[in-house]
Amino acid sequence: MSRIGKLPVALPAGVTVAFEEGVITVKGPKGVLTQKVTGDIDVKVNGAEAEVIKTSEAEGTDAKHGLYRALLHNMVVGVSEGYTISLNVNGVGWKVAKSGNKIVLNVGFSHPVEFSEPAGVTFACPSDKEITVSGIDKTVVGQTAANIRKIRIPEPYHGYGISYKGEVIERKEGKTGGKGKK
Repeated sequence: MSRIGKLPVALPAGVTVAFEEGVITVKGPKGVLTQKVTGDIDVKVNGAEAEVIKTSEAEGTDAKHGLYRALLHNMVVGVSEGYTISLNVNGVGWKVAKSGNKIVLNVGFSHPVEFSEPAGVTFACPSDKEITVSGIDKTVVGQTAANIRKIRIPEPYHGYGISYKGEVIERKEGKTGGKGKK
């Protein structure tokens, strides 16, 4: 039996969960999220908590039990609090700015790079060296932040690149500058 799947999901005030025809629908103050459920899984709502239940002992049901419980929890947190990921831009003369519904990155290329907001995600630029990606769907927010980071992955010699806030970039020493062998 899945240890994660056995745990109930607490529902904050203003959040409702419905399970009909294999689809979980979570409504909250920030929006609505849906998730299709496959396999022998059922969702029951008991007052202020929701429970994911296995309906059979078929192979693979334990894994799906834990998966759908985790997805349900992420949906509840998303519609009640939302998710935010911060990125730092580090490089000489590098900067970022928001322009309408996209961000414009000047990150060492011969041209600025424009990145548009996908549906359900908003960008903010608190400074010219920071990007904030926000939304209610954890997977979309995480994938969008990863796609922005992929534009310029941090390099290990100077630390230039786009990195997650708090990410530790392991630095390399570089050339020693010693004289050649005789």
